[in-house]
Amino acid sequence: MLVKTSVLVVGGGLAGTSAALFMAWRGVDVTLVEKHPGSSPHPRAVGFNARVGELMRATGLADELPRSNVGKGFGIRRVKAESLVGRKYDETFWSPPAEISDVEYSPSKGVGVAQDRMEPLLRDKARQLGADIRMSTRMLEFSQDDEGVTAIVQGDGEPYEIRADYLVAADGHRSPIREALGITRTGRGFMHTSRSVLFRAPLDEYLKDGIGQFVIDGIGFLTTYGDGRWVLMLEDRDYTEAELVARIYQAIGRDDLPVEIITTGRWTISAGVADQFSAGRIFLAGDAAHTLPPSRGGFGANVGIEDAHNLAWKLAAVLGGESRPSLLDTYDAERRPVATLCHQQIFARNDGHNRDGEPEDAVLYDNNAMHFGMLYRSDAVLGAGPELPPAQLPELWNGQPGTRAPHAWIEPGKSTLDLFQRGWVLVADHPQWEEAAQRAGVTYERIEQLELFGLSEKGASLVRPDGYIAWRSVDLPDDPAGALTTAFRTSSAGTR
Repeated sequence: MLVKTSVLVVGGGLAGTSAALFMAWRGVDVTLVEKHPGSSPHPRAVGFNARVGELMRATGLADELPRSNVGKGFGIRRVKAESLVGRKYDETFWSPPAEISDVEYSPSKGVGVAQDRMEPLLRDKARQLGADIRMSTRMLEFSQDDEGVTAIVQGDGEPYEIRADYLVAADGHRSPIREALGITRTGRGFMHTSRSVLFRAPLDEYLKDGIGQFVIDGIGFLTTYGDGRWVLMLEDRDYTEAELVARIYQAIGRDDLPVEIITTGRWTISAGVADQFSAGRIFLAGDAAHTLPPSRGGFGANVGIEDAHNLAWKLAAVLGGESRPSLLDTYDAERRPVATLCHQQIFARNDGHNRDGEPEDAVLYDNNAMHFGMLYRSDAVLGAGPELPPAQLPELWNGQPGTRAPHAWIEPGKSTLDLFQRGWVLVADHPQWEEAAQRAGVTYERIEQLELFGLSEKGASLVRPDGYIAWRSVDLPDDPAGALTTAFRTSSAGTR
């Protein structure tokens, strides 16, 4: 049997399933294969940041997802404790404490759901949009040539062939595809292995003041998924069920509560970023591209989902004949520096990881800068020079090309970000720019909040399908149509 598809995604975790969702939403013929029958019963990601919430909002999935209950201006708080019910002391801040900003950065509040409940929602939505999701299907081998990629896969029957134009490798941190391609990694490497136990207990009364992570004296690390489930990380050795229950009671500080052990597992904590995110027609995403230790910055799963979003619109543009294949080179140029910065930020903080190798005066970027203020430098951005920092607060960027377009409410329930979902958009408030947009073949959106984009009343910004600013003209040039057409063709690698 031969199956033909435009994009084959290997791996049905968060990054792979998101890639299938985003591509199906953009009308791409996409097939996903995942060797497991469903999601792991021992989820790793406990929630998702507001930027991911924005991406789900665009696909129409946001209304089906519970909102995060993390308050504005706060990440999850971590403390050392004698036990969950005992004395708390020595809070470790993720970012230096600061006053809460009055700036509203996003229309989304984040997603308050664990990975094992997020993945099925993503799969179902992807299927609704036309993605071919094949669970319990393992890729056995693959090869690529100048025209595409061929994979041999097997479900519950005989092996068969899938032929695709492109392949997205979202096959986890060990990534057989990455290894077969000979792509090396740079980073901290192996750190340690822990034994984990996932359990259910009625402990919500002890969740207050945003504290959700507890380093328990002499026991281990305790945290919650916010849905009645907790996970306790212990020294890596074998435990009987009775020993696990005893450790759980020690961590809680009382033994008169019902505890249900759901599952146990081993977690190997490591850190590394692939030295290239693509090879020919194959692209790495998620943990295959970057293994980032758990952190309160949310740099693991969130970054992988954003990889998928960045790649999806570019593949859609190339497959649709709107852009030349060179546009795909910007995936590595944009996403690899993001992963590298996240790796650096994890180890620059006093957050339970070994800081060896990071200077004490290393620059720490605010969470809002990391989530909403990353800078892309690539051929798909005009005017993002090397003198600019890799990230900063969105209000400091003021509409800088290479950054996510700023959020503002343009009418009740509608954000500026809702304008930037499907295609290229020119933001302006001048008739000559409207005419220029028509000639260039991009959507024109008139908004009044031009100052948020760093524009005069006669300026304009060109926004990409992923909501990032590709180019801007602060004022009205002599030839608006010519300037816009050149910028659009250049940043989109346009074929027209």
